Amino acid sequence: MLAAPLAFAASASAQLPATTTPAAPTAEAEKPRAKVKAKPPAARKKSAAPAAEAKPAASAPPATATPTAEDPNVDLVYGAYQRGQYKTAFDLASARAQAGDPKAMTMLGELYANELGVKRDEASAVYWYKRAADAGDREAMFALAMMRIAGRGGPLDRQEAVKLLASAAKLGEPKAAYNLALLYLDGQTLPQDFKRAAELLRMAADAGNAEAQYALASFYREGTGVEKDLEKAVQLLQAAALADNVDAEVEYAIALYNGTGTPKNQTAAVALLRKAATQGSPIAQNRLARVLISGQGAPMDKIEGLKWHLIAKTAGRGDPSLDEVSAEMSAEDRAKAEDAARHWLGKPLTW
Repeated sequence: MLAAPLAFAASASAQLPATTTPAAPTAEAEKPRAKVKAKPPAARKKSAAPAAEAKPAASAPPATATPTAEDPNVDLVYGAYQRGQYKTAFDLASARAQAGDPKAMTMLGELYANELGVKRDEASAVYWYKRAADAGDREAMFALAMMRIAGRGGPLDRQEAVKLLASAAKLGEPKAAYNLALLYLDGQTLPQDFKRAAELLRMAADAGNAEAQYALASFYREGTGVEKDLEKAVQLLQAAALADNVDAEVEYAIALYNGTGTPKNQTAAVALLRKAATQGSPIAQNRLARVLISGQGAPMDKIEGLKWHLIAKTAGRGDPSLDEVSAEMSAEDRAKAEDAARHWLGKPLTW
């Protein structure tokens, strides 16, 4: 049977290291209380349409700044960028950057930083990001901050990064507000301040940042930096889940399954668990296995349930209680489940 915790799991697409106050574990909630981790921006591979922010999938790269078409003068540049025509975007942006267009400067920084249409040159990326940031472009401020934190294109400089993130956040850049919140949570670069972190997360969450919505949900669940409010926590989880944040999908599903902070809806919960399980979440795979093996919330299907248990176990998410169920099944049914798990994984079962 599923447990009801809205535990705060680590989001793989965050950007800077930070921690939150852990909640007391529950008997069935084996989900470990993890740090809210973040990584400095890594160079992104070429693609037909680079995303403005990394998707919250298990293997997704961290977010980097993506120039937007807020200014009509860069529509052609941005259009070429979105279509994957990076050399064209570079040529168009170069001319406009020389004419003083900050959005074009940000575009050049993006192209140089990520080897899109031009050889990677982090020093040139920093140069153009800085010029754009000095001209007031919030995307450039965010990108430059992340490069300073990573020590890319120059020496590591966290203090400058903080100033840039604060400026970008003040101008309404949600990724900057989110990352600045993580620094307030971390308590190393900045004094730990949960209330200020919550304010910044709310700013980013209101702008639609799924990672911030997920993080702020934990704050409301635990009463960290804000007044405890389970309903608000679940609303934020729902918003993040709709944006395909896998961790939020799992926790929102658990809330729906148990009716915690929201009306109980086990059918919707199981559907979300299936989605997160197929996206590679070992926690969702484990919870789905329990549902299918117990027949509580979905028709009983022990073979399918054992399949998901084995998949989760391969990812390090063992479950002794489900091992016991497996031992009681017939050899034929266990073989079917193992074959299904191997087929889904595309590799031998290991744990």
